[in-house]
Amino acid sequence: MTDDKELVSRTLRGDRKAFEMIIRKHQQPLFNYIGRLVGEQEMALDFTQEVFLRAYASLATYRPEFKFTTWLYRIASNFIIDHWRKRKPVTLSLDQPLNPGEEGRCPEAADPGPSAVDRLETAELRAGIEDGLKKLPPEQRELFVLRHVSGFSYEEIAEIKKQPVGTIKSKVFKAKETLRRMLEGMS
Repeated sequence: MTDDKELVSRTLRGDRKAFEMIIRKHQQPLFNYIGRLVGEQEMALDFTQEVFLRAYASLATYRPEFKFTTWLYRIASNFIIDHWRKRKPVTLSLDQPLNPGEEGRCPEAADPGPSAVDRLETAELRAGIEDGLKKLPPEQRELFVLRHVSGFSYEEIAEIKKQPVGTIKSKVFKAKETLRRMLEGMS
């Protein structure tokens, strides 16, 4: 398969087929990365498309001395962070009535469903990990997915996130430990 840097160069010279090759090469791994971060397939498809649009629009800023995938995943990472910042979680106070004037009628917490033990007995380990990933704080989830699902090196992740390698190693370790504790708590 043609080298990413060559495909970028051809795209910048007006070869649209070259960018199509970039998309075909990176679409599935990028979709998997985004999907694990947002947890919804349709949203992941939309976000993947948007990341490729942004990459195409910014292609002239790509510097060939760096790995193309780290540049592309930096765009994706920034896009996801922007999405999380815009999304304000809806919170309800369990002490306040649902509607003004309805004294004594407070919201009820949702039934958590089967116990953690039941879920672990009926679900495979992979399902437990996926569930745990959804519960990780967004930054920990992203770093865990980059390292252990997408297979990026610590150095590549540091480049994507623009942080020191030691900081990345520490944060990935913390994410693993948090996930491990969650999984242990399910047993």
